[in-house]
Formats: sequence, structure tokens, C-alpha cells
Amino acid sequence: QFIAFASLFFILVSITTFCLETHEAFNTIINKTEQVINGTEAVLQYEIETDPALTYVEGVCVVWFTFEFLVRVVFSPNKLEFIKNLLNIIDFVAILPFYLEVGLSGLSSKAAKDVLGFLRVVRFVRILRIFKLTRHFVGLRVLGHTLRASTNEFLLLIIFLALGVLIFATMIYYAERVGAQPNDPSASEHTQFKNIPIGFWWAVVTMTTLGYGDMYPRTWSGMLVGALCALAGVLTIAMPVPVIVNNFGMYYSLAMAKQKLPRKRKKHIPPAPQASSPTFCKTDLNMACNSTQGDICLGKDNQLMEHNRSSGRIPLK
Repeated sequence: QFIAFASLFFILVSITTFCLETHEAFNTIINKTEQVINGTEAVLQYEIETDPALTYVEGVCVVWFTFEFLVRVVFSPNKLEFIKNLLNIIDFVAILPFYLEVGLSGLSSKAAKDVLGFLRVVRFVRILRIFKLTRHFVGLRVLGHTLRASTNEFLLLIIFLALGVLIFATMIYYAERVGAQPNDPSASEHTQFKNIPIGFWWAVVTMTTLGYGDMYPRTWSGMLVGALCALAGVLTIAMPVPVIVNNFGMYYSLAMAKQKLPRKRKKHIPPAPQASSPTFCKTDLNMACNSTQGDICLGKDNQLMEHNRSSGRIPLK
């Protein structure tokens, strides 16, 4: 439990640091303009330097994540399954760029600077550490199981959405060109739907009922197509959603029931008595005497004699 809380703390600190690195209060613009020797003009060069305090905090978090990752690797019973796990791959990918950036920071070659620039762009993989919380929160695990079980429904939703986008983007393109001016054959001044690919964006926004308003129809025929597109989007999204909700409810109920189950205690089970031990004879006698049929139940002495006689200990006369 202590390790879980420590891991949760460092994950939250790392994500907070990642977000603060993009704030202008923690970034200093450094002018690195160099005077050209053989020319008269200087090339303006600027570089953004992040506050070193954030770098140190990120370094501490990476040290903890590295220690946690190495311990889990060492004590993993199945190394191959550990490597194939998606969360472990995310852990490794989120840790590696920091060490590469630290190792290449002292180099001044152009290739090293290019690699450093690429690593700064790849910093966004650090946000993937949020998925580590699935190890400590039941709700996130339930969400992951739901998404995995609803793959067919998501695929069906994407196919329906793609068909609707293609159909309505084509319809809005031709509907908006109805009122185009004769001196404007491309209809660039008449409407914003200059081609069908541009209409894809409008169709996606309309079918998902988002409606940014950056593109909208201006003719009566375009408005009719827009209304049909919105209605089709509502119906298309509403069909697979109940199945996904049912999957989530099922996995959530199972997770809650599993948490409420009492923990099983290991009970000592005594070994079964051997045939040659006196305990075995007493067990048989007690079981026979506990029978509900009283006329069949014999005395203990007679049963013991019969048992010993059958085992060969008393010779028959």
C-alpha cells in the first residue's frame, strides 16, 4: 500500500511538471543570434530554456520510476509476459527519453542538437504515465476492460460514422453549389464548401452534435442536408452506445462484488489417516455408530474384532 501511494504521488508530480513546462512563467527566451563573419546580416536565433527546478523535479520522479521498473523486472516470474505488457512498455518509453536527453545535453555537435530537438518533441509520451494509475484504481481497470470488450461496437460505430461523413460531405458540396454565381464557377465566394474533403470536417462535427460553427450551409438546400446530417448522426451514435454501457455495468458490478468478497484464510487441513493407524479404525467405528440404522450398528468391540479378523490379525477358527 505504501508503494502504491508513493507511485501515485510521483505520477501526479510528473504530470504536473509536464504541464508547467509549457507555461510561459517557467520558460525563458534566450537570444542566441550570432554575427555572420562573411555577411552583413545576422540570423536571428532564439532558444527557450525551461526552469531548472522543473528539470530537477522531473529527474527525481524518473529515478523513482526507474527503481520501480527495475524491481518489477527483477522479481517478475515471467520476463517474456512482462515485456509484452502494454503498461510496462509505456513505462519504458516514458523513462528512456529523459536519460537520452541528459546524455546528449553536453554535446555541441549539430547531430546531437537535432536529436535533442526530437527528444523534446517526444516528451509528450510522459503524459502516458497516467495509464499507470490503472494498477491502483478499480474504475480505470473497469474502463480498460470495457473498451477491450467493446472493440466490435467501436469498430461498428466508426464504420457508420465514416459512411455518414462520406455521404453528407458529398451532398453538402453539391447542395451549396446550387446558388453559385455565374461569374464564380468554383463557388469560392458563395460558400465555404469548396470541395468534398473540406466537407468531411463539417460532417464529422455535425454528426457528433458538436457544431463548432466555423463552417455552416448558407442555402436552403444546404440547410436541409445539414438537418438530415445531424439527425443521422444522433441515430448512428445512439445504436452502439447501449451495448458499451451494458459492458461497463457488467464489469463494474463484477469489480465491486470482487472487492466485497471476504478474504480467504488459509486453513490447516489434517492429512487423511492411514489404513494401518489406529485412528483409521476409530474413524470407521464412529462413522458406523453414527448411522441412523440402529439395528445395523454393532458394538465397538465386535467391530474392532471383525476389522482385525478381516485384516488377518486374528486367525479364523
